[in-house]
Amino acid sequence: MASKPGFLTDWPWTFLGPYKYVVLAPFAIKATYSYMTKGEGERDLTEFLILPFLIWRMVHDQIWISFSRYRTAQGANRIVDKSIEFDQVDRERNWDDQIIFNGLLFYVIHTYIKQARHLPLWRTDGVILTALLHVGPVEFLYYWLHRVLHHHFLYSRYHSHHHSSIVTEPITSVTHPFGEHIAYFALFATPILTTICTRTASLLSIFIYITYIDFMNNMGHCNFEHIPKWLFSVFPPLKYIMYTPSFHSLHHTQFRTNYSLFMPFYDYVYGTMDQSSDSLHEKSLVRKEESPDVVHLTHLTTPNSIYYLRLGFAYLAAEPHKSKWYLWLMSPITLWSMAITLIYGRTFIVERNLFKRLKLQTWAVPKYTIQYYTQWQRESINKMIEDTILEAEEKGVKVLSLGLLNQDEGLNGNGELFLTKHPKLKVKLVDGSSLAVAIVINSIPKGTTQVLLRGHLNKVSYSIALALCQDGVEVITLREDEYKKLKSSFNSNAADKLGLSQKNLPKVWLIGDGLSDDDQLKALKGTIFVPFSQFPPKKARKDCVYHNTPSMLAPKHFENVDSCENWLPRRVMSAQRIAGILHAMEGWSERECGNTMLDVEKMWQASLEHGFRPLTVSTMLSEQKYINT
Repeated sequence: MASKPGFLTDWPWTFLGPYKYVVLAPFAIKATYSYMTKGEGERDLTEFLILPFLIWRMVHDQIWISFSRYRTAQGANRIVDKSIEFDQVDRERNWDDQIIFNGLLFYVIHTYIKQARHLPLWRTDGVILTALLHVGPVEFLYYWLHRVLHHHFLYSRYHSHHHSSIVTEPITSVTHPFGEHIAYFALFATPILTTICTRTASLLSIFIYITYIDFMNNMGHCNFEHIPKWLFSVFPPLKYIMYTPSFHSLHHTQFRTNYSLFMPFYDYVYGTMDQSSDSLHEKSLVRKEESPDVVHLTHLTTPNSIYYLRLGFAYLAAEPHKSKWYLWLMSPITLWSMAITLIYGRTFIVERNLFKRLKLQTWAVPKYTIQYYTQWQRESINKMIEDTILEAEEKGVKVLSLGLLNQDEGLNGNGELFLTKHPKLKVKLVDGSSLAVAIVINSIPKGTTQVLLRGHLNKVSYSIALALCQDGVEVITLREDEYKKLKSSFNSNAADKLGLSQKNLPKVWLIGDGLSDDDQLKALKGTIFVPFSQFPPKKARKDCVYHNTPSMLAPKHFENVDSCENWLPRRVMSAQRIAGILHAMEGWSERECGNTMLDVEKMWQASLEHGFRPLTVSTMLSEQKYINT
């Protein structure tokens, strides 16, 4: 919001929330019905194409969003080094409102202006007139409108909302209050309405002009430079008629310079050109891709998880994974992406972060969870993980943490496979088991004397059970085979605290993979479920408390956090991801793979010293309240 929100700040359909597209429905239905029922000579293609054109604009914007986020995560040619946080994502969430607004006005223009109906496909004179009107009146009037919006009265009530984003993304370009968009539409509609009234308009002239505006808006608000210097050397006058991302970024960092729309000409004429525009352009172009200190290697989970990636839909990435009914409408794209993962063989950068002096990146294996459980895919997945480790080694990465199933015992022995094949690796592989154990143990309520251990036994569960037994907490299992496995691996003192029982179950359950709904129904009301698994259990009980998978709340100095890690709440990081950071911060030489476990207490204390905090039940409940609203 602006610092002092003015009249017409909110969009008229804000109260509709995610159902706001319904305002277009009557017009779109009428246009479609009319086109389908009328005869060949009466059909109006102009009205019928409005909805497909709006959809194209959304797709066009989303392509820029994903491309920009991918490039800024790499670091090459980045312009501004400041962070993007959740408040910016929330502020820019309604970027599609201006497309809805434009669509309504297109339908209104078509209804009330006869010349706007049955437009031809192409008219050269209309294209020329549109270009001349944009270069002349539109660019000139925008420059002065923009300067007026920086007057303290209008700036505090309207334009400050846009300038709240110091680090711009493509969708920053259309993040304005409703009243401001009315002024912009009136300005940008000048060439369109003029050509309509002079009967020189055509479908392609309008399509090309609006797509040009969207393209330039998105391109200029990217936080990386991609306009080559040689372009201005070959044709020097181009610098007066075409702006660059670095040119416009100075307007967001300096505020009182570079007011022009797409043509810097008027900034030169009126003396508002920032003197560092050329040098920043050149500096950004030569900036190299960053080599991170720590890499967290994750992978895709559910088929719809591609939309929750930071490279996907920004507002979905900013909340924990949750099933959305409308994502099923994206099924063709989802299936296409799954087909691509069968042949694509390289990890990709998802995001970058900063933690004090450390440069962090998250890389993702382009494979879904279900593929990790498919026998014929396992060899290719391990090969992909191995290639990623070697790439990290080549880039000088200090620590690589294996997230989710990338460290699965059945897949690669908790990463031991890669150390066996490459014993001289300098990059430290970490599976986060020790910190996961510490988090689970410290999630158990104080004074607990008895816990139930359920789910498939693994490296983490053995360590948890041993630590609890040594501390005098009785660990109970329901199955005799699990009881025998645990007892055979413990010393006599610890084994004495193991129990086998089907009755009088405790109200604290430590749960791993393989816990069914029927198993959960056996729990008493108010039971606390504490997972030690990589994936969260299905919540079959509404009268019980479910903790998150082993994770902690990140400190404020963990920067550039604007997306959630899978199903975890905002600014909550998995034990595996945190463990990699701790290894690099502390400079530990040990690897944590295979059966190796580090000092659990040392890991816990290190996490607290570096600002990570346990995730309390109240934090989880407040986050759930935010998601529900």
